[in-house]
Amino acid sequence: MTDRVYKKVRVVGCSGESYEKAIESAVSKAAETIDGLSWFEVVEFRGAVEKGKPVEWQATVDLSFKLK
Repeated sequence: MTDRVYKKVRVVGCSGESYEKAIESAVSKAAETIDGLSWFEVVEFRGAVEKGKPVEWQATVDLSFKLK
């Protein structure tokens, strides 16, 4: 078995709908410029509030990809 080495990057996805959509946004946008994404890890959830109501959901996500 060969050794593997991965790199992690941190991104923040935002959505006006849900945390799930914020995660999907973060992963899909990163996949446009990072080849071979392997996994993601949600680090933090937060959101924006206007007039006492949630208006944006934000997910901080660590993404990993295998180094060549």
